Amino acid sequence: MKDVGLEAACTLTGKSKATLGRYYSDAEEHGDRFMPIDAVAALEEAARYPHVTSALAELRGITMSYDSEKRNAPEGGVNADVIALSQRFAMLMAEYQQSIEDGIITINEAKRLLRETLALQHVLLDMKLHLEEETNNNN
Repeated sequence: MKDVGLEAACTLTGKSKATLGRYYSDAEEHGDRFMPIDAVAALEEAARYPHVTSALAELRGITMSYDSEKRNAPEGGVNADVIALSQRFAMLMAEYQQSIEDGIITINEAKRLLRETLALQHVLLDMKLHLEEETNNNN
């Protein structure tokens, strides 16, 4: 939802802010709530990266890769990638700082760190593809 934004997520899924919040809650009383697959699909279509699909692939040991024809490819090339990389790294460090504050990283904190790490990995993959494209264009 971070990728799309809460307001847009509500519009895309037809769910309220409260309902979406319950899906992402770490509280025990919401542990049995799951987002419907059509809502997940709508969010992934609007997002820059298919987070759920990627997580499912990773669980199965499948590596996803992207080519230059992906329809939501951000423009800007390597320079934009460097900016995105530093922003994502800052987000990872902020999440780490928050997680380690009490000296213990809980399972939910570890999951959030993993999500940020995967987002960072995605930026690196985009950067790699842009660098390969520039290398191929200069030959």
